[in-house]
Amino acid sequence: MNQLPSPFSASEPYTVSELNRAVRQLLSDEFINIRVEGELSNLSTPSSGHIYFSLKDADAQIRCAMFRTRLSRVDFKPANGLQVIVRGQVSLYEPRGDYQLIVEEIEAAGAGALRQRFEQLKQKLAAEGLFDNARKQPIPVLPQCIAVITSPSGAAIRDILSVLKRRFPAIPVILYPTSVQGELAKTEIASAIALANQQAACDVIILSRGGGSLEDLWAFNEEIVARAIFSSRIPIIAGIGHEIDVSIADFVADLRAATPSAAAEHAVPEQQVWLQRLARVELRCQQLMLNRLKQAQQHFLWQEKRLQQQHPGQRLLQKAQTLDQWEARLHKALSHTLQHAKNSLSTQRARLEQQSPTEKIRHYYTQQQVVINRLHAVINQTLNQCKQRVALSSQTLHAVSPLATLERGYAIVTPYHSPIIISNSQQLHVGDLIQTRFAQGKIISHVKDILS
Repeated sequence: MNQLPSPFSASEPYTVSELNRAVRQLLSDEFINIRVEGELSNLSTPSSGHIYFSLKDADAQIRCAMFRTRLSRVDFKPANGLQVIVRGQVSLYEPRGDYQLIVEEIEAAGAGALRQRFEQLKQKLAAEGLFDNARKQPIPVLPQCIAVITSPSGAAIRDILSVLKRRFPAIPVILYPTSVQGELAKTEIASAIALANQQAACDVIILSRGGGSLEDLWAFNEEIVARAIFSSRIPIIAGIGHEIDVSIADFVADLRAATPSAAAEHAVPEQQVWLQRLARVELRCQQLMLNRLKQAQQHFLWQEKRLQQQHPGQRLLQKAQTLDQWEARLHKALSHTLQHAKNSLSTQRARLEQQSPTEKIRHYYTQQQVVINRLHAVINQTLNQCKQRVALSSQTLHAVSPLATLERGYAIVTPYHSPIIISNSQQLHVGDLIQTRFAQGKIISHVKDILS
């Protein structure tokens, strides 16, 4: 033990200030970096940002002071009745002569300390809205891929893989291995969540580990893990510990499961249920397709029949039939006229032969020539009239002929190798092969674009 420094001789008295200064120096030199455990009491938090409190046990207490610069590094809120361990140096407040401990660090002690940190972080994150149900993302009904963040050697991964294989083995699983307890666990878990989001290979994440004590599960109560879960764009199912275990990660996660196995059950549906549902949907789709095809076939047949009735070919056939009738009547009229002329000629020849005089013959010959001329005139007149009627009919037929329409610059468009005439752009699709007929020749072309 150092002796008390004295600026005066032993016979001279100390002033109060000198004594307090000497005692402070002595305490500071002897108790530089000590750790003390006790219960917080008489906590005072003035506006300066420093805190003052007493640290006590069953038999004694000591005054303590902790300055604002050191207090900012504490990760929990000190409170009366909390059991803590402090580190600092013993000193003395000279103006009052109070013996005190200048605290450099403070930490909660034991399981109670962990519980206190848990509650304080829970209140902090709840106030920030990290637990709000409104921001929780829905779990996909049928995920395309599942990410599992857990220890690769723990029982949790075996339970999860077993459940996933039993319920829906076709869904792939990607394991992001991490520590689940210890000092490095919180950083590894947060990094794994960030990596899964960066890769975006899966659409749901299972964050899991088996049961354990509060200390074992503490990595899932760390703020860095909670904020990583909150920032995840991929929904997260938390299956941490047993049913009675509750962690901060459970509150932030989009869905909390009682166990790792339960988390796997929440992540995927029963395969058999989906197979039955798909079978029912497939049957219904087949029935709907058959009904639609039947309706389309009936509509097509009706349109085809209607098109055939309105097709120009029908009118051409009617006109051609009318032309044939006129031609037959013309031939009949010509045959009747010729036959009548032949009969008249025969009669005149018979009468001429009966009388036989030359004059009469000449006379009758002259008459015969007149009759023949008249006959030719009648025949020519009749033929001209028939020709005019035929020409008029031909002009009428030509006026309604699609070939005349083509000669005026129009064209007939049909699908390639199909007689159906295309009258509306809605009958076509981009890439269709079409045939265009002009007055002279045809072309085959592809539809490149369709304008309304």
